[in-house]
Amino acid sequence: MKPNSLAFRLIATLAAWTLIVLPVAGFLIYRLYRNDVQGAFDGEIEKIANAIALDAMSGPGPDPVMPDSSYQPFFGVTHSGWYWQVKPLDNPAARRLVSDSLATATLLSPIESNVEAGESGARWMIGAGPKGEPLRIVEIIDTIGHEEKGPRYSIIVAGPWDWLTSKLQSFLTRLTTSLTLTGLGLVVFTLFQVRFGLLPLQRIEKDLAAIRSGAAGRLEGEAPAEIEALQEELNALIDSNQEIIERARTQVGNLAHALKTPLAVITNEAREERSAFGAKVAEQAELMRHQITTYLERARMAARVGVIARSTDIKAVAEPLARALERINRDRGVTVTLTCPDGASFQGERQDLEEMLGNLLDNACKWARKSVALTVSVPAVEGRPAHQRRVVIRVEDDGPGLTPEQRARIGKRGLRLDESKPGSGLGLSIVADLVVSYRGSMSLGVAEKGGLSVRLELPAA
Repeated sequence: MKPNSLAFRLIATLAAWTLIVLPVAGFLIYRLYRNDVQGAFDGEIEKIANAIALDAMSGPGPDPVMPDSSYQPFFGVTHSGWYWQVKPLDNPAARRLVSDSLATATLLSPIESNVEAGESGARWMIGAGPKGEPLRIVEIIDTIGHEEKGPRYSIIVAGPWDWLTSKLQSFLTRLTTSLTLTGLGLVVFTLFQVRFGLLPLQRIEKDLAAIRSGAAGRLEGEAPAEIEALQEELNALIDSNQEIIERARTQVGNLAHALKTPLAVITNEAREERSAFGAKVAEQAELMRHQITTYLERARMAARVGVIARSTDIKAVAEPLARALERINRDRGVTVTLTCPDGASFQGERQDLEEMLGNLLDNACKWARKSVALTVSVPAVEGRPAHQRRVVIRVEDDGPGLTPEQRARIGKRGLRLDESKPGSGLGLSIVADLVVSYRGSMSLGVAEKGGLSVRLELPAA
């Protein structure tokens, strides 16, 4: 996908949206889950603390009694991570009760660490256990018999903070994996959706390429409602182009016929006038005829170049020309060699290609000693789109060739370097005009065998 394509824009937009939305959603989900899990964990610890406080502080004597150990089985396993402790605050000499799991260790008291009480009166903190493990600690302050003025005791229950963090980490890993797979799935599905949605545009692109190559004349087939109007407008544009070209051809032909007779009359009358004035008029009339012929021919060529869907197979044109010129020059033993890949096509009219190749091959055969070579290639240029490819046509002979000065002069209309050879001197000039009309280029050089090399670069279909 190219950066300026619709597909790239749609995919990039979704990818950016996914990168923003999914992390935010994941963060919110994780926060909600963490609050729920930690709330449940804290609620369980506080519930056990209240139950222990109720048992320990409800005894008949002045001291707390040993609470029931059935609240959490891990309270009976040494250093299990679950601990409780009942510690006097006002009378240090009073009895201290601890769970079997705590053994001889002492839990850090939140009230002694200046932790403020919450709305329920409980104090919370993260502390260290007997083995240095992190603990979630809750502390409740109560008195014997739950009297307001009795000696205070600290009832502490601690649970393993590692259990909570490992549970949260496991959920975070599964959440991240799920959201990542969801994001990748969304991108893949969107890629398929974009490709499927843009298929009609790809079909139109192929149809336009077929029109440019001459394989089709219009956009055919049923298009989706969103681009049906585009297809209709393109077909209307193609029809309008054809009408304009046909109208231009008709006008050029009419102009040629309208000027032909008056010029012929002027020329004949001037030639019958045996005077310098008559000669001058005849000369200028002949010059006018040449100018009109030249510009009408250029207008005709320009009209043909503007036609859409014109493609000519080069080999189909070059092979008959090569065989015909070999037969014409059989007495001199001139051979014409053709090298042309299959499928090489010229983006233009067949008659224009015949005129260009015919003039070049005829000129090469006149000057060649024994051989003429016609080579066609369609080189691939990196970075150039397919519809801007060029076809290179090279005509070479083994004749005497031309000097740089002669190559600079050749191609001018009516100029002939050797009057002994038949011709009007218009061949290369016509070729040059046709090449320019097709926005191509023509260059003259030295062939490998010493003769003239003519190189044409024309639009390829």
